[in-house]
Amino acid sequence: MPFGYASPEQIMRDKADYARKGIARGRSVVVLQYVDGILFVAPNPSRALHKISEIYDRIGFAAVGRYNEFEELRLGGIRYADVNGYTYDRSDVTGRGLANLYASNLGRIFTESIKSLEVEVVVAEVGETKDGDAIYRLTFDGSVFDEHGFAAMGGQAEAVAGRLKERYRESMSLADALEVALTALTEPGGERPPVAQLEVAVLDRNRENRKFLRLTGARLERLLAQTSTPPAAPAEPPPATATPPSGDTPPPTGPEGDVDDGSSPL
Repeated sequence: MPFGYASPEQIMRDKADYARKGIARGRSVVVLQYVDGILFVAPNPSRALHKISEIYDRIGFAAVGRYNEFEELRLGGIRYADVNGYTYDRSDVTGRGLANLYASNLGRIFTESIKSLEVEVVVAEVGETKDGDAIYRLTFDGSVFDEHGFAAMGGQAEAVAGRLKERYRESMSLADALEVALTALTEPGGERPPVAQLEVAVLDRNRENRKFLRLTGARLERLLAQTSTPPAAPAEPPPATATPPSGDTPPPTGPEGDVDDGSSPL
């Protein structure tokens, strides 16, 4: 039986389609800047398998796709950071250097292996000021995108990124940034994931030494309470009016006469 032939271009297309389908099955992750640093938000029902992690003092990591594959990348990044920080100086470990390392590994695996990694990764570094922040998004084939302000990956990434673009603004507070992230991650008309299924972390430039902090439990609940829109005050009843003469239409009352004050959930 003769062997079939596939051109290199077709092989690469097949591997790329395979990786994209695997990544699209994962739940989306959002990374965005706020006034004091960088926020990571991901729906994640697992309490043991993290999609968001710390790499080094100022560097955070987020990923979507196959857990065992991006976990190997995360551990490799930690080893790289520890060796370079110990051999040279901690300030020599940068998000750009880590992103280049990941890009090299992802590109080599995509080119040389039968199966590409089904992962998409964000490496984020918080600077001393807002202008020093950096967000790098890496795809399965080793491509690197220097994102500005925010990044979305996995699941319905294009739709999530579109909602982020509509609502994102510079120098948001942490509560406002979390509200924007959750709105972007929620399908129009859908329900937001419960607190127990949210993975949230920040790189806070105001923290001493290590900047990474997970937001869980009561801390996260308090922050979510700040994002909630307060309920609208009950509408005052309309003033009593005299009964109109026969044939006239009475003024509208009840819900049809109320005005939407913008407090309804989006």
